[in-house]
Amino acid sequence: MSSATSQISCFSTIQNRFNLTHSHPHLLPSQLRIVMNSDRLAMKVSSSGSRPALKFTAKSSKSDNDILDKPLSNIEDNVNEDEISEPVENAVTEPVKAAKIHDFCFGIPYGGIVFLGGLVGFLFSRNTATLMSGGLYGGGLLALSLISLKVWGQGHSSLLFILGQAGIAATLLWKNMQTYSLTKRILPTGFNIVISGAMLCFYAYVVVSGGNPPPKKKAKAAAAAALS
Repeated sequence: MSSATSQISCFSTIQNRFNLTHSHPHLLPSQLRIVMNSDRLAMKVSSSGSRPALKFTAKSSKSDNDILDKPLSNIEDNVNEDEISEPVENAVTEPVKAAKIHDFCFGIPYGGIVFLGGLVGFLFSRNTATLMSGGLYGGGLLALSLISLKVWGQGHSSLLFILGQAGIAATLLWKNMQTYSLTKRILPTGFNIVISGAMLCFYAYVVVSGGNPPPKKKAKAAAAAALS
């Protein structure tokens, strides 16, 4: 019984293909391929020997006309939608190149130390040059650090103010090295050399690393824009 049913279905498929080829000469190869696939599926189901298989074959032969009536563009769209079934992985955004710490985090304390150092030196030595030096360099460091903080909060680059602080640190380093070569005093000259050299290296690190890290709100907005 199953072999007879299979032969009948094969004969029906060949006859349908022959009729479709002659009745629809305008069909494209892609449309004929879809019909052949549907007929092949009907043949597989009919080989199982069950009665519902014959019903499915009849339905599939009727659906061939429905497929042929659709435009080729709609068929291609359906095929593309079936093929794209894998979920798209979230895009991995590259981190923004920047330093791990802001310049003003160390720049403000450094400026305060220089300013207080000039004030304390004036109290002990009564030397006006020490007070002027501490007020000038310390005040400059504080001003540049605070401006850098304000500019960074607005989302702009503060590279110019970082370079200004680095220039003051280099000037203090050179000046204190000259003073140490004459006096050989560890305090306060030696201390100023160490702290000025360390801050100069810190400013160089911030500049080479790409500047201050962006604010958290701006970083989140950039990440969201990259994902979208």
